[in-house]
Amino acid sequence: MEMDYVTDFPQTHMDRRPRKRARLAWEVPQAYPKAQSGIYYGQEVGNVTSFGTSRVLPDHASLFVKGLAEKGSPPWRDDDKDGHYMFALGENLTSRYKILRKIGEGTFGQVLECWDRDMKEMVAIKVVRSVKKYREAAIIEIDVLQLLRKYDRSGSRCVQIWNWFDYRNHICIVFEMLGPSLYDFLRKNNYRPFPVDLVRELGRQLLECVAFMHDMRLIHTDLKPENILFVSSEYVKIPDYKITSRSPKEGTFYKRMPKSSAIKVIDFGSTAYEQQNHNYIVSTRHYRAPEVILGLGWSTPCDIWSVGCILVELCSGEALFQTHENLEHLAMMERVLGPLPQQMLKRADCHTGKFVKRGRLDWPDGAVSRESIKAVLKLPRLPNLVMQHVDHSAGDLIDLLQGLLRYDPSSRLTAHEALRHPFFTREHYRRF
Repeated sequence: MEMDYVTDFPQTHMDRRPRKRARLAWEVPQAYPKAQSGIYYGQEVGNVTSFGTSRVLPDHASLFVKGLAEKGSPPWRDDDKDGHYMFALGENLTSRYKILRKIGEGTFGQVLECWDRDMKEMVAIKVVRSVKKYREAAIIEIDVLQLLRKYDRSGSRCVQIWNWFDYRNHICIVFEMLGPSLYDFLRKNNYRPFPVDLVRELGRQLLECVAFMHDMRLIHTDLKPENILFVSSEYVKIPDYKITSRSPKEGTFYKRMPKSSAIKVIDFGSTAYEQQNHNYIVSTRHYRAPEVILGLGWSTPCDIWSVGCILVELCSGEALFQTHENLEHLAMMERVLGPLPQQMLKRADCHTGKFVKRGRLDWPDGAVSRESIKAVLKLPRLPNLVMQHVDHSAGDLIDLLQGLLRYDPSSRLTAHEALRHPFFTREHYRRF
């Protein structure tokens, strides 16, 4: 069947969440099998230009090196006031890598798409700010990435480190090139949710990665849609009739669907070892577990809470707990999931204990504004929220989410237990 396709979606979106947060080593990159899982097919194949792999075929690779005057170093420039590396497109990052474009930026530094002259392929290079704490975090991330790669026998869904080096006081980590993040894909779709069958595939792979890390006694601590990338940047466009009350002929819209569902988890700069003492704040706000907010200490279950929040967001299109303040965040949890256990509230540390009165959350009396109270009241209970967006297998998904989002971290599902849940294992789901 032939379909007409729109060029792109109107860019009327608004970013609904806050944007986050020396030795020389040249390692020979190894070949790693590419993830092959994929469940969606369509007529038109596109490419996500903002974060996708550059569409350069191997036989055209010479175009990137042909005509280069030299492979020398660019002129020395001072870093900017925040310690970010200053560069111009087309310059070299050592004689091996040519900078093609910037594909990401964060508190850590920048991510550059580069041409690897030795391996004749595109790579993503994380160029860390020349600030002591970020350099130290980068060294820890390199150690974690190398440990994960060493024990990765069957494809853990963790991004692969290929190389690293120290260049002009910037730690540079070379990664395989991947596609857009789940968040960028949602944003390009104007925050329209993914179908539940795709959510199942993404959730399975995410939990496989978390299970692998937890088996290694590692805690990611910053799982969120921005840190989960599609392996491929290709997508298909399909009609979406749900967003208009007019007839399909008058008001057909289109949404993007990834051509492959394969994903990998990135950003191991905040990864912690399980045996460490964990009392500091971790996780980006919307994915932060209650034990972290209450100062009760945390371990591997904080990753599981984040996975639950992510799955809800993929199903609904929006972050589950859109807040910037602790008491409001806890009140939102109670609105969606029911009352917090009294034993957790009683153990709250001196900083968060002010949110508790007479063994209960001090809400709404402690709210900072009427708008805050309204923001909490508008949230539906978890089962209602899921059923608003999921057309089939809602019961299994709700049951899974209730296991992932249990308040008590000791009773929360583990990653391995979640992977055995009927939402992933029921026979009739496998045909999708």
